[in-house]
Amino acid sequence: MASKTSQSIDILIQLVIAAVAVLITSYILPGVAVDGFLSALILAAFIALMNVTIKPILVILTIPITVFTLGLFLLVINAIIILIAHEVIPGFEVGGFWYALLFSLVLSLINSIFGVKLGNSH
Repeated sequence: MASKTSQSIDILIQLVIAAVAVLITSYILPGVAVDGFLSALILAAFIALMNVTIKPILVILTIPITVFTLGLFLLVINAIIILIAHEVIPGFEVGGFWYALLFSLVLSLINSIFGVKLGNSH
């Protein structure tokens, strides 16, 4: 039971750190706006959920184009997930596809600096 509690606390800490990364990323990029910490937390949880459920399906369905583009199409999949989040999450605004692409790149960079592993198995 203690390990379940420890895992839950780790996930919550990772979500909070990811929410801070979302806020930093929205501050850096002019075409992205997040209303506050709660919106950032919801967005971080949504992105993690999409990375676990929808993204693997999209990756499998787009293997031919991903191979043809030497993996660069995965960036497009990330941008699509951000655009879906823009439509679903209140308080999160993205200025279009290119800002979604930049947001996903910068967010990935900041998350890697912070050591966040949302959506990945341990």
